[in-house]
Amino acid sequence: MRAISIAYDGIMKGGGPFGAVITRQDEIIAEGNNRVVLSHDPTAHAEMIVIREASALLKTHDLSGCTLYTSCEPCPMCLGAVYWSGIRKVVYAADRIDAAAAGFNDKFIYDEITLSPSSRNIKFIRLDDCNGEIVFRKWDEFEDKITY
Repeated sequence: MRAISIAYDGIMKGGGPFGAVITRQDEIIAEGNNRVVLSHDPTAHAEMIVIREASALLKTHDLSGCTLYTSCEPCPMCLGAVYWSGIRKVVYAADRIDAAAAGFNDKFIYDEITLSPSSRNIKFIRLDDCNGEIVFRKWDEFEDKITY
């Protein structure tokens, strides 16, 4: 699998042990490796990088015709990006248990997602009196919106 060799090459360049490829109709659209440390960006996971690159190259936010190949099962952040991008197929090699054994344990994030904001380890404060919902009313009324 190409994503595994990309992950290996990424390690040799100072990146994390993750690689990803996005294809459309068996053509590689984007490929990349984890660059969290290299780019000082906690969101620079291999999957995020290739989703961004494929979207830019294809000039669309909808990647529903694409397949994501990864060296490891996507973490919760990347899983969210997969769903938001519309990708309908993910092929992966290692799983979250393999990643945890190598020091990349994201179980706590999976656990936190199921909790109400008030029960999470990070303090979440909702401001009830600032009219935050007004932008959603505006969105509902906006005739030129492109839904996603």
